[in-house]
Amino acid sequence: MDLAIKIIFIVLFFAVTLYIGYYCRRKATTSQDFVLGGRNVGPWLSAFAYGTSYFSAVVFIGYAGSFGYAFGVSAFWIGIGNALVGSFLAWAVLGRKTRIMTQHLNSSTMPEFFGKRFNSKPLKIAASIIIFVFLVPYTAALYNGLSYLFQVCFSDAVPYWVWILIISIATGAYVIVGGLMSTAINSAIQGVIMLIGISLVVIFSLQLNGGLMGSMEALATGANGGWVFASLFGPDPVHLFFVIILTSLGCWGLPQMVGKFYSIKNEGQIRKGSIISTVFALVVAGGCYFLGGFGRIFAAEKSATIIPEIVSKLNVVIVAIVIVLVLAASMSTLSGLVHTSAATVTFDLIGSKKEVSEVTKMKLLKIFVVFFIAVSAALAAFQTYGPKELTKDIASLMGISWGAISGAFIGPFFYGLYWKKTTKASVWASFIAGVVISIVSLILSLTGANCKLSANNILWFDFADSIYMGVLAMVVSFIIVPIASKFTQKPENVDQIFACYERKVIVPEGEVLVDSKDKIAVEEVKEEASI
Repeated sequence: MDLAIKIIFIVLFFAVTLYIGYYCRRKATTSQDFVLGGRNVGPWLSAFAYGTSYFSAVVFIGYAGSFGYAFGVSAFWIGIGNALVGSFLAWAVLGRKTRIMTQHLNSSTMPEFFGKRFNSKPLKIAASIIIFVFLVPYTAALYNGLSYLFQVCFSDAVPYWVWILIISIATGAYVIVGGLMSTAINSAIQGVIMLIGISLVVIFSLQLNGGLMGSMEALATGANGGWVFASLFGPDPVHLFFVIILTSLGCWGLPQMVGKFYSIKNEGQIRKGSIISTVFALVVAGGCYFLGGFGRIFAAEKSATIIPEIVSKLNVVIVAIVIVLVLAASMSTLSGLVHTSAATVTFDLIGSKKEVSEVTKMKLLKIFVVFFIAVSAALAAFQTYGPKELTKDIASLMGISWGAISGAFIGPFFYGLYWKKTTKASVWASFIAGVVISIVSLILSLTGANCKLSANNILWFDFADSIYMGVLAMVVSFIIVPIASKFTQKPENVDQIFACYERKVIVPEGEVLVDSKDKIAVEEVKEEASI
């Protein structure tokens, strides 16, 4: 009976997902519709697409369990950082300018933005290669969190490779048929599932130990805990700070996240989208890390299975909801990643040639969606069933991927939007620095080198840890771009590019108050003005 309930929830979830893909098929007739949704995606869809791409099964299963075990309830600060820096500030700082400049440059992807902003085709190709190399293992890592949950909730009733196959086919189907609009609508539904699921799991999990106060006491006085794990900043505030920065600021340089700003419809939706995505992040990320903070009550040692072990103790209906929650989180992030990867290869590596027709671009987009899903699924299967000595580092490559991509892109993208003097050479410097720092971190971790900086029994930096090195890569990117720009020549067409910010638009007086004494001609408008 328990198995039947779980299967029913999963079948209903997949049925809704596939129907939406079919429903949106008419809104993805051109390559621009497929990638950008006609730059006409509403605030709720944009915000949920942003949030569901941000948080996947890796956060719910892996990060929440491991960081919650390490930091205790102070891990909740990670969720707060994700909400304020990764969501609210990202929309406030990047949203409007990204939408305006990418439309002005007619760029559909981040590599295309770099190529047109800095008048350099090699830059576009280099950015495409970085995305191509580092996003594929990132997508494979999404399946990893699912494997732990299914092992606990299904045991051997359904082989894991079957789930990999089902998820791959379902995700590929609705992305291929419906494009960005299908992905956005599905992300909204999946986001609602995540909000409800996380809230239920936190509430019912805490009840296992007498509610919030009982759980806090059990954590503080348990044999595997201590009062430090129930404290405000936990046992290792320095490490906690680095995790907050990587997971919050890091999304500013990720193409699958920034790409959500390309399709914003108008000014009002930026305000709405920032609030919606912030609340979403606070509930989902905050709930995940807060629940993970009580992991020491349920597990004797640090493990990625802590959250599944907590969930397995709940009512079967709650377990079924959590399974759908993790499926939703994984499929929404997976769809965003393969959508970004396919668009990058199609537009930036192949489709930039003049002889490539619109029909061919649509075919290429769909072919590469299938390709990236197939490769990520194969890597996930190899990670699960392959020799352990060869597969143990594939999942850890996700941290390296995040550091490499964001470390390479975050500085050039930010300064490229705001600063006219940003140069092509400075972008190259950031690309190289981000990739090199991440590769060095990977090599050090594989060799087991002890490269730690500590003082007074506090670890301040670990060169073999992808968390510390990812933050270093982003900091270097922000520093190296202005320094390199001071000594190199800026692009010749920069004034024309930045002219897009000065274009005059007419807006309703209901949106912008005008002083009656000012001699300003105010026209009545019947439509909501675009950005």
